[in-house]
Amino acid sequence: MQQGFGQELKIQVKNKVRQRIITDNLIGGFHMANFKVVVSDPKEARAYQIDIKDAEANSLIGKSIGDVVDGGIFGLAGYKVQITGGCDGSGFVMKPDLPGPRRQRILTATGVGYAPKLPGQRRRKMMRGKEIAPDIVQVNAKVVEYGSKSIRALLGLETAEEAPAAE
Repeated sequence: MQQGFGQELKIQVKNKVRQRIITDNLIGGFHMANFKVVVSDPKEARAYQIDIKDAEANSLIGKSIGDVVDGGIFGLAGYKVQITGGCDGSGFVMKPDLPGPRRQRILTATGVGYAPKLPGQRRRKMMRGKEIAPDIVQVNAKVVEYGSKSIRALLGLETAEEAPAAE
């Protein structure tokens, strides 16, 4: 029997498994991301809920809290939108100063996701990192740069009587 034959076989099997996982993720064996995006408009003091899926949702994966993205992803052409937070399916909030996309139990005294009952009180809480991952359910965002049309018009929420008269 040749020396190292088993090692070569193990390497080939590992590469085949990795290749299969990668192709499954690309072809559709992997669950595509779906997000509910809550876009807040500071000028109107209103929030709009938009469901995005497939390619639009995948373009958000890897973005972090504080990143400014093109509003075209959400159907808001000409707008720039800043990601401000979100939560996963279990309700764990995203914390802006936690790196990465995973859940972590952190000791916190103030901030997102914890309000102490007594001054100086600290508690260990489960929170998510600031990076958007496929298991995030809701993404919160705010408008930072406005387009030519109103958000209501772009989302099809404006009726004929509410629309401004064209002269």
